[in-house]
Amino acid sequence: MPHAPTKQKIAINAGPPHPDLPVEEDGRLNDPVLRENFLTCMYAYSAWQQLCQEGLTRRGLTDFHSRYKYLLMAHNPVQYKTLGHLLGNMGHTDPQELGPRYFSELMSALKKCPTRRTHANALQHLSGYLKQAISGEEKQKVQHVISQYRLGIVPLAVPLTLLNHHFRQHPDPYIAQQVYLQPHPENLSLRNAIR
Repeated sequence: MPHAPTKQKIAINAGPPHPDLPVEEDGRLNDPVLRENFLTCMYAYSAWQQLCQEGLTRRGLTDFHSRYKYLLMAHNPVQYKTLGHLLGNMGHTDPQELGPRYFSELMSALKKCPTRRTHANALQHLSGYLKQAISGEEKQKVQHVISQYRLGIVPLAVPLTLLNHHFRQHPDPYIAQQVYLQPHPENLSLRNAIR
């Protein structure tokens, strides 16, 4: 007589209980770009879970999106604009209804690994916040380093380190909240291997 299926098998066959939970094959995590992207998604997932525990509000959704602006821009510029419009037109929509759709689309966008071009674009936008704060010579240095990254001469950590240095010297409250500059704990050093 065949054994009845276990509850675990039934749950697996019914589909994943958390469809937006990042998943990656362990062998692919040897690739530094895929590893960094996976952990970026994991930390975004965790931040979303925390927001949901606090209770989804229109303000909470808007603030969350604002913090992820440049990370989204680096991962998927088209989806960055789409999600901005989605929240910009939320009107009186119940955040409990809109939130899951927003987050599902955010996670879909973050699954796409950034390219040198999209990273350079996000870095250029961030550097714009320094235009009144640093000298012309320092601005040229920032642009030069971003260009070197875009051309594959230096790794991503080089322009990020330079921008973070300037933002420490000239703090900006909006930039300070940007996840792009630190999407996971610094001690993991995940971006050091990204060329």
